[in-house]
Amino acid sequence: MEVKPMRLVFGEMLRELGEEYRELVVLDADVSSSTQTKLFGEKYKDRFFNFGIAEADMVSAAAGMSVCGLIPVASTFAFLIALRAGDPVRSLIAYNNLNVKLAGGYAGLSDFADGASHQAIMDLALMRAMPNMTVLVPSDIDTTKWAVRAMLEHEGPVYLRLSRDVVGSCHNGSKDFEIGKAKVLKDGTDVTLAVCGTLLPQVLEASEQLSKDGINAAVIEYSTIKPFDEDTLVSFAKKTNGVITVEEHTIIGGLGGVVAETLSDNYPVKMKRIGIEDCFGESGPYDSLLEKNGLTSKNIYNSARELIGR
Repeated sequence: MEVKPMRLVFGEMLRELGEEYRELVVLDADVSSSTQTKLFGEKYKDRFFNFGIAEADMVSAAAGMSVCGLIPVASTFAFLIALRAGDPVRSLIAYNNLNVKLAGGYAGLSDFADGASHQAIMDLALMRAMPNMTVLVPSDIDTTKWAVRAMLEHEGPVYLRLSRDVVGSCHNGSKDFEIGKAKVLKDGTDVTLAVCGTLLPQVLEASEQLSKDGINAAVIEYSTIKPFDEDTLVSFAKKTNGVITVEEHTIIGGLGGVVAETLSDNYPVKMKRIGIEDCFGESGPYDSLLEKNGLTSKNIYNSARELIGR
């Protein structure tokens, strides 16, 4: 199976779409080699802007460019987009409902070596709370390609969450992608596993292990956190009577938050949120960080068995 860094897929897709979208411009904050926006910049030099380590200025300029009819993609590390540039994201882009695309790279724990200061574990909660903001969380090569195109086609602010990690393909090249629509990857009747982002392979592995125990687990992928596909979630909650959420993000305010809110409003059932507890990250090997935080197929498997009383 082909594997690639998600950031490379992102950069290649921007470069590919540059010919189709002549109004596309890309902005970066001195990390274009890391985010791979340099691929766009090398091909379209007059449509690429490096702002240095000035994320708020970059986002503010993107707002102005959008008013002029351009489609700006402002890219840097996720924690910098969500926090350091948070004021202009809120005051200029979200408030005015501008057609700006925000790409947050190195999200979750994937910036493992730089530790807590650089690990974006609360960005989904922050962006999801922004009125007018669409929030996309691709999981693999396929969904990253589709999400980049979808955000350019979408009119209005978009936050695209990208991992530093290497990803494969869980969708076999399928192009069934729609903003605001969940993707049912596996039907089930005993428990529902809802996931966003690069932990999808761990969820699929856990579902296979559960099936060996006679437990039929549904797998629902949420590549869009906002707008959220409530109908699909509620239909599976009614069918399985138990939901587990899995995300490389704090359990507060991200996928686990929106699922809990949706179920409490529509169809309360037993649920468990698997993610980063109310704590910061730390430096260490990526796999070790995932294991320490319970972001493994083994923990998902055990949690599902416990939830349904097996």
